[in-house]
Amino acid sequence: MKITAILGSPRSKSNSAFIVKKFLERAVKLGGEVTEFELNKLSYKGCQGCYACKTKLEECILQDDLTKVLKSVKEADVLLFASPVYFGDITAQLKGFIDRTFSFFKPDFLTNPPSTRLKLPKKLFFVITQGFPDPKMYADIFPRYERCFNLMGIEDVVLIRGCDLNADDPGLIPASVIQQAEDEAAKLFKA
Repeated sequence: MKITAILGSPRSKSNSAFIVKKFLERAVKLGGEVTEFELNKLSYKGCQGCYACKTKLEECILQDDLTKVLKSVKEADVLLFASPVYFGDITAQLKGFIDRTFSFFKPDFLTNPPSTRLKLPKKLFFVITQGFPDPKMYADIFPRYERCFNLMGIEDVVLIRGCDLNADDPGLIPASVIQQAEDEAAKLFKA
């Protein structure tokens, strides 16, 4: 099983990265093949709105560090996207990547299903972390992105969320959040 993890935090030792690490450790023990990308270490542009992926090519025309990431996402069976909450949304790093996934949509995606160029089915885990303690705050983030992933053809999207987290100490993540990440990874390998 091919798993591609996309880390959207600008900090390598972030809470979201720690949760992803726990997920991937369990997946690897069970036989998963993992490819991981830390977006903040890559050089790339956001979507240019040029529509070349709809008129000239079947992929993004931009050739930068996201080229290999987008290829890995296409080939993966399981996706893992992770981001802390910054100013009420995911980080700019992850948003820039997600915007580039527009290239996965077919030219007539709005009128002629299936809309995607992705090999399906895929399962996507979306890790969101925040320092704010109230889980109602920023609860709108996941449903907005889930709808986008569903439109892309990814119907099985699971949220792993941690609230009231200390940005300076990922070791303080509640055991229940770590357990959820490990359990979700294990479920992938149960037939």
